[in-house]
Amino acid sequence: MSHRVALACIVALAFAPGAQPGEKAAPRQSGAVASVGGESIDASELEAVGGAKLFAIRTQEYQLRKQLLDEIITKRLLERESKARNVPVPEIVRVEVEDKVGPVTEEEQKAYYEQNKARFGKATEVDALKQIAAGLRQQKLAARRTEFLGGLRKAAGVKLMLEPPRLKVEVAGGQERGPASAPITIVEYADYQCPYCIRAVAALKQVEERYPGKVRIVFRDFPLTQIHPNAGKAAEAGACANDQGKFWPMHDRLFANQTKLGVADLKKHAEELGLDTAAFDTCLDSGKHAEGWKKSLEEGQRHGLTGTPSFFINGRLLVGAQPFEGFAQVIDDELERGTASPAEAVATRKKSEP
Repeated sequence: MSHRVALACIVALAFAPGAQPGEKAAPRQSGAVASVGGESIDASELEAVGGAKLFAIRTQEYQLRKQLLDEIITKRLLERESKARNVPVPEIVRVEVEDKVGPVTEEEQKAYYEQNKARFGKATEVDALKQIAAGLRQQKLAARRTEFLGGLRKAAGVKLMLEPPRLKVEVAGGQERGPASAPITIVEYADYQCPYCIRAVAALKQVEERYPGKVRIVFRDFPLTQIHPNAGKAAEAGACANDQGKFWPMHDRLFANQTKLGVADLKKHAEELGLDTAAFDTCLDSGKHAEGWKKSLEEGQRHGLTGTPSFFINGRLLVGAQPFEGFAQVIDDELERGTASPAEAVATRKKSEP
């Protein structure tokens, strides 16, 4: 896609017509929803049975509503800016977005190519660099567009009253990193053998770098042992390393060596991390921490999770190998809302639970 087309897409999105008016969504019902032989079935019983599934559906609905709301807000902001400057919207976007994004340098192209050669298969380096140049250009345009619109939103005092669905999520039993008083808590459910989870490791490191002191990360095991036979024992290795205060070094090592998660490999990792190998080997062989990951797996399943990685950001569900931008969008929204501390946000927002 050329940068001219990208610019056109930005403007087109801002002025895309909304959905035609239709029936309003039915509000969540309370009280009796049915009766059997004169005996009522209360809405709370329905919620108790279908809580996780209903929460997932409400999350999808919220994401769609949020997307539509953002489009309306963007349209309003650009219209206001156009009126204030007496300049057409396309011209504003060109000046503020396209003209402020520098060209992709040869060094940037080659650096990306060296880090991602496998993605390009049999493509020649020349063809790959062309693709990289176009892709990085789009990333820069998107980043600048977000920055520009973010400035307009701040100047206009945009406030969101559309409340996202939240779920009470267990933090106890997970391994934590970051201050307990942080305004953002990210609970991650992951599997050491899952190829998608490794992408989350890099994204979460970016999150910690960009939001110092504002994020607490809690890792929960969710080994999919039916398709990843080594994941359960790897989870135990993390717990055994935690007994010696080395959970996070082991966590990073396991994700960096996903093809080396057999028992012998796990013991080798412990040795190379400088752990007490006798204590670690005894711990791993005993299976003393197997119940821990099984409990964590059951808790995740009760929340409706079926795959990894899955995240709850202050109780808000985010699924899949998300890039940094996926986390930043939710984190920024939470910070903008001034959400309560995680202990309160996750544990007391019962009115938002399914």
